[in-house]
Amino acid sequence: MARSSTRKPAGEAELVFCPLGGVGEIGMNFGLYGFGRAGKREWIIVDCGVTFPGPELPGVELVLPDVSFIESELENLRGMVITHAHEDHYGAVLDLWPRLKTDVWMTPFAAGLLEAKRQSESNAPQVPVRIFRAGETFEVGPFRIEAVAVAHSIPEPVSLAITTPLGTVVHTGDWKIDQAPAIGPKTDEARFRAIGDQGVLALVCDSTNAMREGESPTEEAVGEGLREVIAAAKGRVAVTTFSSNVGRIRSIAEATRDAGRELVVLGRSLKRVIDVAGELGYLDGLPAVLDEEEFQLVPRDKVVILCTGSQGEGRAALAKLSRDEMRNVALTAGDTVVFSSRVIPGNEKAILEIKNLLIEQGIRIIEDDDALVHVSGHPRRSELKRMYSWTRPQILVPVHGEAAHLVAQGSLGAMEGIPQVAQVRNGDMLRLAPGPAEIVGEVPHGRYFKDGRLIGSDEEMGIRDRRKLSFAGHVAVNIVLDDRSELDGDPDIVAIGVAEADESGTLLEDIMLEAAVGAVRSIPRARRKDLDLVSEAARRAVRNAANAAWGKKPIVTVFVTQ
Repeated sequence: MARSSTRKPAGEAELVFCPLGGVGEIGMNFGLYGFGRAGKREWIIVDCGVTFPGPELPGVELVLPDVSFIESELENLRGMVITHAHEDHYGAVLDLWPRLKTDVWMTPFAAGLLEAKRQSESNAPQVPVRIFRAGETFEVGPFRIEAVAVAHSIPEPVSLAITTPLGTVVHTGDWKIDQAPAIGPKTDEARFRAIGDQGVLALVCDSTNAMREGESPTEEAVGEGLREVIAAAKGRVAVTTFSSNVGRIRSIAEATRDAGRELVVLGRSLKRVIDVAGELGYLDGLPAVLDEEEFQLVPRDKVVILCTGSQGEGRAALAKLSRDEMRNVALTAGDTVVFSSRVIPGNEKAILEIKNLLIEQGIRIIEDDDALVHVSGHPRRSELKRMYSWTRPQILVPVHGEAAHLVAQGSLGAMEGIPQVAQVRNGDMLRLAPGPAEIVGEVPHGRYFKDGRLIGSDEEMGIRDRRKLSFAGHVAVNIVLDDRSELDGDPDIVAIGVAEADESGTLLEDIMLEAAVGAVRSIPRARRKDLDLVSEAARRAVRNAANAAWGKKPIVTVFVTQ
């Protein structure tokens, strides 16, 4: 699709879509819809998610979208609507709300999780939340929004039918077609068909599984698979899954009960979700869980452990079990660990390390390749085709996926006869109407990092230098010059994270010290009064000497006093 602009008459109202996260990547979903004339548009935010850092971001806790563009439009921001309570769709609300200060529309389950999270974090803001439910219609500025029930791997997910004078956009959020969900309603085919009959301008659609053929198995079938695995197990069974998947939690609890076992829950996020889901009635009729202190009193073949850690998180319950670090709960040879989850890209190594630790202890591992113990919450290609046939959009906008997923869905939509496919990436300003879909600009976009109590860019948070430190360490040099600008003794040098000696056994600190002394002495005495000059010469000399001896250039800080 062309990025050049066929200009519309000045002052004509436009409907635009602008993602700041979640397009060209998995996670950190943040979408903007704007209506009005260029420069005077009114805006809503759809979803406000996070992604999680990898080893290339040492010390970072969360990665959030750069929202500087919409910060510059706060007087025109009318609200934020959350489609569901997965971290990649709502996890940035508490951190970014102080910058956005707008009303937030959420379902009861999402609101309950947000409040539970707020209470667990010090100094978290009190966010003004407005509750809506599937089937309801509400207005946010010039946008009339209908929440349409869909199936997904969390309670109360919705798609949004967003109507303006220029047409209706269906923003699917995360969804799938599940004829037998564990909890909650099915995807509302009748309502999507009715909306399609009224006319859909654009379908902004989940692309996560656009490369997978067929349709997903049902949650009911997964529950049966878990029941068979637990019933057949000889020793203890530990099941790890996404903490937000209340339907899966219910299936595990039912399978535990049916096998005559008792359930122990490990992990704060799981306990928080279970508390909120219990208050809303999603876990009614299930037996109470066992306290951790009672674990040792139950025979091995009469217990199931439900735990966090499916993505290899080092501080989660499963990782601690694999290292035998839990005070009251442990696994032994002959026990079984079930991964009722998928691997989020980037977590493969951490998960493999935990599996290897478990296997070394004689513990059996079961994954979805071994039995039907997990199913994705996103639509495969046949499900996407059905959504196209229900809504019959004029424009398809693939979102929620990496480039391969977005292109795969775009090709599928074109083959299914959708007239226009708009491929966009984060920061693209896509005009949906009037006229053909067209990218008409690009806005500031990128990433913020939550680092301790602070949030900012990589430069503001020192992430770039931290990466360098993790790669090659730091050297501090203190040089003192006397009143004649001669060295007043040898410089002091402290090296952290630097190799101890070169190949011949010479200490690197001695090599770098000699380089610093040589650099100072090479400067004519009259010019040594320029302390900045002395500092920079010594810094370069120390860095180059380290590189020559070691093959790496540490960060070097030089202090010069006279």
